[in-house]
Amino acid sequence: MNENSNITMKDIARELGVSVATVSRALKDSPRISIQQRERIKSYAREHNFYPNYLAESLRHSRVSSPKIIGVIVPQIAHYYFSTILSGIEEQARVRGYRIMVAQSEERYDREVRICESFMENRVCGIIVSQAKDTVVYDHFKKLINSHVPLVFYDRICTAINTNRVVVDDYMGAFTAVTHLIQTGCKRIAFYGSPMQLEISKNRYNGYVDALLKNGLRPDDSLRLFCDNRMEAEKITPEILSREDRPDAFFAVNDDTAIGILYTTKRMGFNVPADISICGFTNGERAIACEPMLTTVEQRGHMVGEEAVDILVNLVEGITPMDKVVKKVVRTRLVVRGTTK
Repeated sequence: MNENSNITMKDIARELGVSVATVSRALKDSPRISIQQRERIKSYAREHNFYPNYLAESLRHSRVSSPKIIGVIVPQIAHYYFSTILSGIEEQARVRGYRIMVAQSEERYDREVRICESFMENRVCGIIVSQAKDTVVYDHFKKLINSHVPLVFYDRICTAINTNRVVVDDYMGAFTAVTHLIQTGCKRIAFYGSPMQLEISKNRYNGYVDALLKNGLRPDDSLRLFCDNRMEAEKITPEILSREDRPDAFFAVNDDTAIGILYTTKRMGFNVPADISICGFTNGERAIACEPMLTTVEQRGHMVGEEAVDILVNLVEGITPMDKVVKKVVRTRLVVRGTTK
């Protein structure tokens, strides 16, 4: 039997020489079935990408028709950018006649895998996902594709798999921001970024480097630091600013990190932007809640969410062929405020 085909409980029962009722009970962990038999049946089901459709089963006993549900995986719902994307997803899904089922990976690979399995069990019509920071193995995503589940990545994409995606123009956003810092007189610009296995980190770092090179400045590896949250920024920035060759500007991978830099810089007695310029990347609500207000790159998360839904629904409804890979890029915009000259 082809392990990528859509098998049923009847297929499993025939292959293992048991009744359909035994398969059903084993998958529900019924004590009426021996532990050994339960594990044998569940193991076979996993190997052949079979997940019991509990949602459909419950609907069979009601008069409600099967809903059109999109599974959405968010690394952190509390993160402003992801919340705006989620808002765009929910709004556009409603417009297209779909509902969403949302789960949070909390930046953990193991949770991401379990969420994918849960979505398959509930037979969502497709999945929209931004991968967790520590995801470096992609078998769970490949399993979805092999099971013909439409998959769309947003923000953090899996470059190991050629699949549908919606991203912002991270490279050009960073290039434009760093060019602005240089044009306002900055010459030693520090870069605070995320782990480089993430494509957004690579693209923003490359934009930073190319802006320096184009303007005749040499990148300094000592000014490249892995830091992508406020707590870490407040921890490492004092040492950076205590150096004799301290930077005169910072470009941060997100607003949260930039605000940590801003807080620390002011606490140490520097004037922003006269002494130190700071630029973030997000343009969330916090960017206008600090003093001075933050110069940052706007990501347009709501538009990212809308585009992701349109790609997925078009695949589900056959408007776009399943074998076609759709890639969309949403343009960024530099918003200049008080943390730069």
